[in-house]
Amino acid sequence: MLSIGEVSRKTGLKVPTIRFYEQEGLVRAPPRTQSGRRLYSDSDVRRLSFVRHARSLGFELPDIRSLLDLADHPLRPCGDADRIASKNLETVRQRIEQLRALEQELSRMIVACEGGPASECRIIESLSDHGLCSRDHA
Repeated sequence: MLSIGEVSRKTGLKVPTIRFYEQEGLVRAPPRTQSGRRLYSDSDVRRLSFVRHARSLGFELPDIRSLLDLADHPLRPCGDADRIASKNLETVRQRIEQLRALEQELSRMIVACEGGPASECRIIESLSDHGLCSRDHA
């Protein structure tokens, strides 16, 4: 059995994050020692590592909860996992599109800046009036 600090080191998660995931029901509440220290099993570490990896790939907590439920029932078909991952991929693609629009707009603003006084700065002017932007990037 591992302490929360050891689990933190093994998973790369901060202690408050581990507690948060416990409160959210993504990992079971671990047994405690008489002094109140949480004791985690290797399976808890694997589950928390799963959550950390899923979060790093952009999955939201409800989707992670669903994926964990599937993992807990290995005989169920994985169609739901495919649907969840496909939805996440579409979200990532939309974010990439938004970031490309931001990149283009920032580049356009920088090129338009002539380095004069702030009162004539095209960057400040563009930030003050969204209508001066070449396209929607919100």
